[in-house]
Amino acid sequence: MDPRATGVRIKELRRQAEMSQTDLAAAMGRSESWVSQVERGVQPVERLSVLQALADALGVSVRDVRADAAEPDEPEQPRQTRSNDLDGLRVALTGHPALRALFDEREVTPDVGIAEFRTQVDEAWELAHASRYAALSDQLATLLPQIETAVRRAPASDRTELHAVRARAYQVAAASFVRQDEPDAAWIAADRALQAAEMAGQPLEVVASLFRMAHAFIRQQHTEQAEQAAVSAVEVLTSRAKSPDCPPEELSLLGAMHLVLAVINAREGKRAETHQHIERARAIAARLGVDRNDFDTEFGPTNVEIHAVSTAVDLGDAGMALDVAGQVDASRLSPERQARFLIDVARAHAQRRHVGEAVAALLEAELLTPEQIHSHHLARGVVRDLVQLSSPRVPKALAELAERIAIA
Repeated sequence: MDPRATGVRIKELRRQAEMSQTDLAAAMGRSESWVSQVERGVQPVERLSVLQALADALGVSVRDVRADAAEPDEPEQPRQTRSNDLDGLRVALTGHPALRALFDEREVTPDVGIAEFRTQVDEAWELAHASRYAALSDQLATLLPQIETAVRRAPASDRTELHAVRARAYQVAAASFVRQDEPDAAWIAADRALQAAEMAGQPLEVVASLFRMAHAFIRQQHTEQAEQAAVSAVEVLTSRAKSPDCPPEELSLLGAMHLVLAVINAREGKRAETHQHIERARAIAARLGVDRNDFDTEFGPTNVEIHAVSTAVDLGDAGMALDVAGQVDASRLSPERQARFLIDVARAHAQRRHVGEAVAALLEAELLTPEQIHSHHLARGVVRDLVQLSSPRVPKALAELAERIAIA
């Protein structure tokens, strides 16, 4: 539903309830600025939990707030599927990964050594960081079955290392599925990564797998599960981080999990908790002192600030987001992170109705990672919002971008 129409409806219901914006904000534990942005259609309300909180505060049903919303006791309608660059990998992930090897002793074991498997997984992560998902899909669709067959046929002395490689391979699949809006496949991949990491005896790889799983749950809007995955890791790692000799890899994972919790709280509209987790991540990043890429999380001072921008946008604090963004130099991070940052800059400008600046940020992101911009749900959402904001005089550059990503 059009955010502007939803905003008008919320404003009508608020007035019928004889409430001011301040009253509604207080009843929901939000800011008056957030209510104002919702009513103006600047801040979309998509999460069912937020719609329910609005309905409760206004004394109406969820359907009164937004007619197309599912009631809490009704199943949500399935997401419409569309072809994307990971379709081949999704098919490869279906079913048992090496079923033939369980039945046929004559099944040929891949003539690939552990070192070569590691190299190929590293290459897959490079493709993911560059948002080259079509090439990644082609590679992993072949590589994952090979690793799965090898781990079942390898001598016992090699299996621990092969399980570690298998964990990283499934992690890159999970991360990519999240970015391509395939959270169900991401959950499967993350679960397999977690199992492989435990079989490899690599507890930090288990945490890294939980990191991927938490992001899958966030995209599925399973907030409680995402929070549980992140909190369970934070509880273990926080006590270990008290030691001055705590390895930087552990600190990176702890900081990355705090960023997960910041994202979760921001999308729930919990301002204080969001800032608390951002500050904890900042402190850890300052302790590390440099941008790192432990477990392919790209955690460090720059990524913390990128998340500060993203969570500010989620909270409707566009001014804060743009202030922080003005101090960020993301050029040392991967193309995926740079483009993701520019999407959030565009979202912030869209909230302020800065159509030209938002389009410029999206076009810059498209140059970096066209596949990501053409498929990421946030990029597509902000393009749709910008077209609505500028209609009927849609700028040529925006109209052409909308056409490239197949938005009417």
